[in-house]
Amino acid sequence: MMDAANWGYWGVFLLMLLENVIPPVPSEAIMSMGGIAVAKGQMDPFLLIAAGTAGTIVGNLFWWEIGRRLGYKRLKPLVDRWGRWLTMEWEDIERLKSYFDRWGGPTVLIFRFMPVGRTLISIPAGLMHMPFWRFVLYTAGGSIVWNIFLVGIGYGLGAGIEDVDRWVGPVVTVIVAAVVAAYLWRVIRWKPRPRD
Repeated sequence: MMDAANWGYWGVFLLMLLENVIPPVPSEAIMSMGGIAVAKGQMDPFLLIAAGTAGTIVGNLFWWEIGRRLGYKRLKPLVDRWGRWLTMEWEDIERLKSYFDRWGGPTVLIFRFMPVGRTLISIPAGLMHMPFWRFVLYTAGGSIVWNIFLVGIGYGLGAGIEDVDRWVGPVVTVIVAAVVAAYLWRVIRWKPRPRD
């Protein structure tokens, strides 16, 4: 079973970074496990939240930089070619861009609370050349709130339920399996929109 205290703060940072680049384990599992470690007195809540938030920012900067370097026009052939695996089409990117154009930077903050959008929003932010520090501030703001919430849930579980270790491992496994299954289901069921 995963034990956040064994990972240490650098481990949490790395897992949160990877969660935003190639989501192997959802942040919900990483930070709530950290919250359980806090409840057991094995981790400091402020350092845990700082490590998780820093990992989130760095992971999102990866996609922001890709968006910034690619530019809007260069992204289209990639989406056209790999649309099935991304489970999206160019129209989806255009819709996201329009929304981003209309609402600006606060969208980055709001999307930090959405399972898929929290990473994807970094691409249009880069494509639109959102300034580095503005992007970091919005990402950090949303991430801090989300991580506090997740650590709080983990803390409540760790403090209120005895032998939490026995069932948290299977729950995390089920969550990861559900995320992978949902993605594969989207890939299998995905069909391009009919063209006129």
